[in-house]
Amino acid sequence: MNGPNLEIRSKPNNDWHLCSIIENIFSAKDKRYMENLIKKSAFSVDVRTPEEFGEEHIVGSTNIPLSTILQQMHQFKNKEQIVVFCLSGARSTQAKSILEQNGFKNVTNGGGLETVKKMVQQG
Repeated sequence: MNGPNLEIRSKPNNDWHLCSIIENIFSAKDKRYMENLIKKSAFSVDVRTPEEFGEEHIVGSTNIPLSTILQQMHQFKNKEQIVVFCLSGARSTQAKSILEQNGFKNVTNGGGLETVKKMVQQG
């Protein structure tokens, strides 16, 4: 199964930089697994606000803000694999927990946007 074509989309002159702690936690095996999920088959969900998503996002990802996850459960149904991510990994941790509490077993926390961007760019 081929997944979405993901690429980085940002507004010009976006000069903020994020140091992702999550990236340092993943082992090399975990990173390969995540790269494979993100590049090929996962439903990639950015749980940041629409404003943050508008500033910079990964093309092919879907914006479902953390505050709307419960109302948007239908979008996750029948997805083989789900990767959630945000700016730093905090909201995606909450999103993963909410999804798992609602019966989804196929959810991976991708961590922060910078981590996911690196994985997409390596492809």
